[in-house]
This record gives sequence, C-alpha cells and structure tokens, in this order.
Amino acid sequence: MNKTGIDAISFYVPKLFVDMEKLAHERDISYDKLNKGLGLKKMAIPDCDEDTASFAANALLDLIISNNLDPREIGRIYLGTESALDGSKSTSTYVLEIIEEILSDKFGSRCFKNCDVVDLVFACVGAVDALQNCNDWVINGDNRKAVVIASDIAKYELESTGEYTQGAGAVALLISENPSILSITNNWGIATKSVGDFFKPRRVHNKKEILKETASLFGKEISDKEALNILNDNKSEFWSYSNTNFELHKEEPIFEGQFSNECYQERIFEALDHFISQKKVNILKDWNHLIFHLPYAFHGRKMLIKKWISWLDENGSLDQLINEIGEIDNGDEKAWTRLAGKSKLYNNFISERIAPGELACAEIGNMYTASIFMSLLSMLNTAIKDNQELSNNKIGFISYGSGSKAKIFEGIIQDNWKEKVKFSKLFEVLNNRIDIDFETYEKLHKNQIADPIFSLNNSIKVSSIQTGEFTKGLRNYKYNL
Repeated sequence: MNKTGIDAISFYVPKLFVDMEKLAHERDISYDKLNKGLGLKKMAIPDCDEDTASFAANALLDLIISNNLDPREIGRIYLGTESALDGSKSTSTYVLEIIEEILSDKFGSRCFKNCDVVDLVFACVGAVDALQNCNDWVINGDNRKAVVIASDIAKYELESTGEYTQGAGAVALLISENPSILSITNNWGIATKSVGDFFKPRRVHNKKEILKETASLFGKEISDKEALNILNDNKSEFWSYSNTNFELHKEEPIFEGQFSNECYQERIFEALDHFISQKKVNILKDWNHLIFHLPYAFHGRKMLIKKWISWLDENGSLDQLINEIGEIDNGDEKAWTRLAGKSKLYNNFISERIAPGELACAEIGNMYTASIFMSLLSMLNTAIKDNQELSNNKIGFISYGSGSKAKIFEGIIQDNWKEKVKFSKLFEVLNNRIDIDFETYEKLHKNQIADPIFSLNNSIKVSSIQTGEFTKGLRNYKYNL
C-alpha cells in the first residue's frame, strides 16, 4: 500500500493584529501572565471585509498556485470550521465559488464541478476529522487528491477571560499518495464524551420582554398587555409576532475555562491510551515531536505534565526527576507535579519536542480548527530556519475539540519536506503585519467599522452581503488584484 498524507501546506493569516502588551495594559492584566505564563505575544484580528470563507479561499488559492495544481484533479475539499456562515449552506461552497471564478480563464468555468465539498463541525477538532476522512478516501482509491481546509475566527466577549486568546486564520492541506511532507499512519486514538465546557448555542429571546426592556430605555413602562398589542399589530420583519421568540447566534462562546482545560486533559489522556492500545509506541523514545491543538501557545506543555511523568516512570527514568526536585512532600502530589513542570528535565523536553510548534501560536492566537496544523507549519519552518534535517522524524499529533472529543494520530516526515515547506515563509509573513490601535480593535470587534483598515493585493475579501427577498444573507466575494 502506498503512503498517504500531507503533500503540501498553505496558510492565510489576517494582516491586522493587536499587541498583547497593549491588551494587558488596557485590561489591567499582568503582561508577564500573558507572555511568560501563557506564551502570548500578539493576536490576529480580521478586517471588516474578512470572514471564514475568505480566509479559506485565500489559503486554497495559494495552495493551488504554489503547487501548480489542476483543480479538476481535486476530488474533495473538506472544510473544518466552527465559524460557519450559515446554518444550512456549507461555508465551503462559498470557497469553491470564488476560486472557480478566479481560475476560470485557465481551467474553464466550474473547474470544481465534480468535487465533493462539505463542512465538518466538532469545535476545534473538526479539521482533524476532515483529515482522517480525506486520508481514508485517498487510501481507498488510485491517484486521488483531496484538500483539507481549517478556517476559523476565535472571538470572545470583550473583557472576558477568553479575550486574550483570540485569533484567526486558515490552513489548507493537500492530501495525496506518496506525500512530500508527512505520511500518516493508519492508527487513530479517539476519546469522546458529551460535556458543556465550550459551546455556541442559539440564544432565544422573548420579543415581549425585549420590547418592554426597550421601552424602559426611553423612560416608558408598558404592561404585558400593551406589549402584546404592539407586537400583534406590527408588520415589521423583526417585531412581527408571528413567533413569540427570536433567535440570536453569536460567535462569542459560552465557556468555562478551567473545566475546559480538565476536559482537554481527560480526553487526550483517554485518546493516547486508545492509540497505544492499537500501536505500541514508546512516546519518549519514538515520537521526536509533539504537535498540539493550542488555545494558547503554552497550553500543550501545561496539559501534558502528568502524562510525561508517567512516561518517565514507564521508561525507568523517574529517578532523574526525583534527583532534581525530590520526592513528593507530605503526599502533596499537586504541588510536586507543579514543581515537575518547572524542572530542567521537563523544560528540556519542551524545548526539544514542543516549543517549535508554539512559536506561530504566540504570534497569532487561537485558530480553533487551524491551530494544530499551524503548529505543524511552525515547527517545520523553525527547523528550516535552524537548518535542521527532520526526514523520518515521527510526530505525535494531539487534537481536541470542546464538547468534547480528542484524536491522536502519528505522522512521519518525508524526505522532500523542506522543498515543499521552505516557500511558505511563515515567520516572514507574521513579521509583516499591521499593529492596530486599541480603539480600532474594539470597533472591529463590535462591527462598528464599515471600511476596511487595509487593502491587500492578490487577496480574496467579502464584497457584499445581499438583501433581496430570495437572496438575503448570501455573501459575495471578490479577488483584489
């Protein structure tokens, strides 16, 4: 059987960012907590004419152009996202539509006519689901090519505890036989449990109560009967009493940070055990790198300490840690584990196997579904910068999606990885962005800016949102030359 996996990678990150030191100052938070504690430096911010589909389209277009792909040979485009633009119409159809238009002169109209497109949703693990699905599809055919796109906007309420973990962007992966970058072994560790650590519900509001509250803002109190009479007699689209309630969807989630961390840790531990039950790997000896879904840059290293200690024990190396930090004092295992996390031994482990994958997250923030693949790209670009040869190195991928599910899989870096990655110039792109002031950031967050802050050549942006009777809400995109 031929190898299958990632043959090429492209990405798109918004041109705008907020400096974390500026955010810390404005929110009266210790910058050391954000920077030294969580590893945060900047967070990517979408311009007013950018969204999930425009990110994905830019990443896909770059993937096609940079690798001289014929779109007619791509059989699948599977998009993982939790920032969908519609409750029915797939976000990936918007991506297909604008890319077909751009490529029509070279490849003819509807060059994706026979391409299967779909969105996969499971919080931050959705694009890993897409990867597994597409990799299986490639395995079960001949010379098949698929594209996996991860695209998201991580947006939290202003002044919330999630605000400093915001970020945005997309990563596109070409999946094929005999891949140039990474072959994926056909073992998947999975752990699933329904929990409410992080979710985006449809918020339901009663129209009568909202009308009474609105009236009170103008200094007028109205009774239930008066409110109902007003609603029954009103013919406006919003206030019409054809439905007692109206639904509001918000990109800002309901979440419980500490609980979500606990769920992340529990699921990845369960999934690691499931993976090892299928393929006996000694993680300390067999996996040269660990790539995580990163809600913030240092999240993976914080979640893994307990497992790392157990791996030391399994390898007969726990004495090395005890020699450095001592035995557990008075049965206080939590305090001892925290001490282990600060040990030189653990920091060496982080430096060698985890830290290179954290560097891009520190500059971008949380990318939800794209986070784990940006971590891979970060590690590979760091290796190029440091002139490291990674061929045949094994990577353990640790992914998580709230709600909750973890997936663990393994990849092997291929001989031609450097030729395919060196043109991405990830850190050069991240160093060439625009630092916006705090007032502009807050206005963008509140959707109070109508004109784009920055016009980027050779990029895809939202051009309009339709308002017609049968087209209301449909989005149009344009390619800025």
